[in-house]
This record gives sequence, C-alpha cells and structure tokens, in this order.
Amino acid sequence: MDITVQELKERLDNGEDFVFIDVREEHEYEADNLGARLIPLGDLPDHLDELESLKDEEIVIHCRSGARSGNAQKYLQANGFTNVRNVLGGILAYRELEDEA
Repeated sequence: MDITVQELKERLDNGEDFVFIDVREEHEYEADNLGARLIPLGDLPDHLDELESLKDEEIVIHCRSGARSGNAQKYLQANGFTNVRNVLGGILAYRELEDEA
C-alpha cells in the first residue's frame, strides 16, 4: 500500500512514530532529507538482518521520485515484510507540496 505526500506530511507534522527509510544515495540525503534513516537501495540487502524485528511494523520508504522506493518496497515484501508503504512522488512531490503551502 502506498502513502501520499500529504499523508506523510501530516504524520510528520504530528510527530507520529513510524519506521521511515530513505533509499536515496548519501549525497542526495546530505543535500536534502526529511529525517528518515538513510539506507541506499543498493545497501538494503545488507541491512535485512537489522530490519528483521520490524517485519510487522509499518515501514514508510521514500526516494527522489518514488521509483527506487517502489523497488525497495517490493524487495522488502518479498522478504516477508508485511506493511511497507511507498511515498508516491518521493521527496520531489513532498517539497512541491510544501512550496504550495
């Protein structure tokens, strides 16, 4: 199931607690981030063990536009994660939403 940038913004603004992962590269994260934990998509398989305890928790994943996070979502689901949500449009759509406000 995916999540919209509007829903994500509301949840972040409300200080809700959820697992939030950014699958972009480090240089992208350093330039602009939403406070998510950085695990670049290519490194995700190396982090499966430490994420194991989160298999049934809600995990929200984002990237620049939604493509890499969509791949990460499929990968985690294939490895038994049950509640992985992809941020539609990624950080680009999130920043656009903020600019409109």
